[in-house]
Amino acid sequence: MLYSKDELLTTLSINPWFGALPLAERKLMLAAADVQHLRAGEMLYRKGDPVGGFYGVVQGAIKVSTLGEDGREGILSVVEAGVWFGEASLVDGLPRPHDATAVQAGVVLVISQPAFNRLMQRGVFARAIGRLLCGRLRALYGMVEDSMLRSTRTRIARRLLTLARGDATMSSNARASVTVSQEALAMMLGITRQTLSKELKVLVHAGVLSMGYGRIEIVSLPDLELCGALA
Repeated sequence: MLYSKDELLTTLSINPWFGALPLAERKLMLAAADVQHLRAGEMLYRKGDPVGGFYGVVQGAIKVSTLGEDGREGILSVVEAGVWFGEASLVDGLPRPHDATAVQAGVVLVISQPAFNRLMQRGVFARAIGRLLCGRLRALYGMVEDSMLRSTRTRIARRLLTLARGDATMSSNARASVTVSQEALAMMLGITRQTLSKELKVLVHAGVLSMGYGRIEIVSLPDLELCGALA
């Protein structure tokens, strides 16, 4: 599918970070970007790859993950349409710290390292990248805090709320349906499928969630938010 510049601008501006940029900066980013099509399961980059580019998801979703020594996969994030990512390696020049894989066929915009460096000479863009990195850091601290201090059920509720708001997009409006398998959710939380299933059954019985094929329906957002607020 071909996208016009206006369509790209509209699609990507749903993201709070990109949408908050002045229109001139957004148009400069789009002018500097190339379009890349991905097949389902195709890797955008692997852990250890050189810097590469700064990516914006136009269509589909990208799984950011890593493999443990035992071969188990840990899913760190699911990057959806509207989200820009991959800036860390462009800023520090170090290799990619994780794998990035297309969950389904999709389209991404790619701003090359030279183009990114030119944009970084602009104060507005450089400050925006600083805010983006701060947002990643806050999210990381939140995940560490959850794993150290919160119960498994609370962690599940908080992760579902994050996914309902678009994960990295973090929209203020939560969706009523989260497209995620139980296996993938367990990987995100670093728990077994059995443990996750046990906790989900409790939330389903309480009328907070209902289960679908490859998705989880949020029946009561206020109750899920209450579960996520408990320590």
